[in-house]
Amino acid sequence: MVTPKSMEGTGYARYTYRLLVSATAHTALMAEWDRCRWVWNECLAQSKKARAEGVECGPARLDKMLTEARARTPWLAEGSSVPQQQLIRDFGKSRAKALKDIRERLPQRQRAGMPKWKKKREALPTLNYTERGFRLKDDRLHLAGGIELTVVWSRHLPAEPSSVRVYEDCAGHWYCSFVVPAETQPLPTTGVVLGVDWGVKEIATTTSDVHDLPHAGHGRKAAGKVTRYDRMMARRRPKKGQAASRGYREAKRQRAKTCQKIARQRQDTARKRAKKVVRDHDAIAVEDFRPKFLAGTTMARKAADAAIGATKRALLETARKHGRNVHLVHPAFTTMDCGRCGARTKHALPLSERTYTCTACGSVSPRDKNSARVMLVRAGLNPVGVEGVRPPGAQLQKAA
Repeated sequence: MVTPKSMEGTGYARYTYRLLVSATAHTALMAEWDRCRWVWNECLAQSKKARAEGVECGPARLDKMLTEARARTPWLAEGSSVPQQQLIRDFGKSRAKALKDIRERLPQRQRAGMPKWKKKREALPTLNYTERGFRLKDDRLHLAGGIELTVVWSRHLPAEPSSVRVYEDCAGHWYCSFVVPAETQPLPTTGVVLGVDWGVKEIATTTSDVHDLPHAGHGRKAAGKVTRYDRMMARRRPKKGQAASRGYREAKRQRAKTCQKIARQRQDTARKRAKKVVRDHDAIAVEDFRPKFLAGTTMARKAADAAIGATKRALLETARKHGRNVHLVHPAFTTMDCGRCGARTKHALPLSERTYTCTACGSVSPRDKNSARVMLVRAGLNPVGVEGVRPPGAQLQKAA
């Protein structure tokens, strides 16, 4: 059982808004991105060179190289130093994480990838500015270098932002993402706890029938449209070394917009359900399920459409925001243990067997419902009597 440290106290949250970018601002942003992309590729080249020579190449050395490069290169000095320095920080974190995973000998599928070259026609623009590199004036975003952007304010910022990220997505839309301190917004206590088991037939099966999350199938409903754009791209795909045609670029953009809509539908469903779960329960026992391994199974397409990872992330973020206790339970043997007496079956249940029958106490229940109750037992929140309700006077256990 693990409870993330970020669940307690004051944290940080991101507030993302759409940007209206003029032709002049777009030209300035792309010029800034070209400089930052050059800095990233230069950091990668110097890092590989230093590694071959057995020399350490940390952020301090790269910062010094950037200062020297800006002094002798007028084109690089024309841009702001803030996003260039932040890019070096991001490069250092990415490289350090990858090297750590290699030293710990993690499996290849669990490692963070080493930094790669940012190519001109493939890498999407992303610019990070700290507090000294931007300001908000007259509801407009002013970036270092004289770049002015119009923000579509869909909601108010709760506090002064400490940094901002300006980026373009695969559909060609520009966004800005502000980082602000987020205070916990406590909800009234309910005295109720909940166990959550992830699945594919139903995204989430809980100890309460009201809070089960059925499979919405957003990807399945839009599969025909995505397939249509895939065929259009296949017919118009340029040969190697040739520039893409206008029709190919348009089909690629339409496909990206469709996939983006599917992702937003999944996120909207996950957030709404997470808010209901967090509002109705004081503590939640969640299966610490990693859906990545399903990518190589026959259920890969349906598992991806279920978006278990996004739903789990939305639940954790909402619980942190409202100060609820979330217990992450290891998923080993949760389908073999009995949620009533704790006995374990001798053999793993096949997927076709959807009813769990305990040979020790004789209890019979749906397989996923039994697993959801096992989550409560392992988290120390095992209810007595009515499903999901603590006995009178009992106190919820604090997460370790």
